[in-house]
Amino acid sequence: MAAISREEVAHLARLSRLAVTEEELDRFAGQLDVILQSVARVGEVAAEDIPPTSHSVPLTNVYREDVPTTSLTQDAALSGAPDAYEGRFRVPRILDEED
Repeated sequence: MAAISREEVAHLARLSRLAVTEEELDRFAGQLDVILQSVARVGEVAAEDIPPTSHSVPLTNVYREDVPTTSLTQDAALSGAPDAYEGRFRVPRILDEED
């Protein structure tokens, strides 16, 4: 597996809206490369006689009675929003930034 490049780390940082320095790009590239190599090694170890799992321990669903309760009003839900428009949360556009 090829090492992750500084350009890929910079791209991920832009998508995550993180400001990173040149030194951080180098450090993060090395750290992400170690993570990706570790994940690849886990894939190599997986044996056919071991069934795929989503959790290391069994889980049991706990159901509760579905009881209707009052919910927030639109004004209350939007009261902590940094920006609202026409009764909705307004967020910065993130799509159409790439070619």
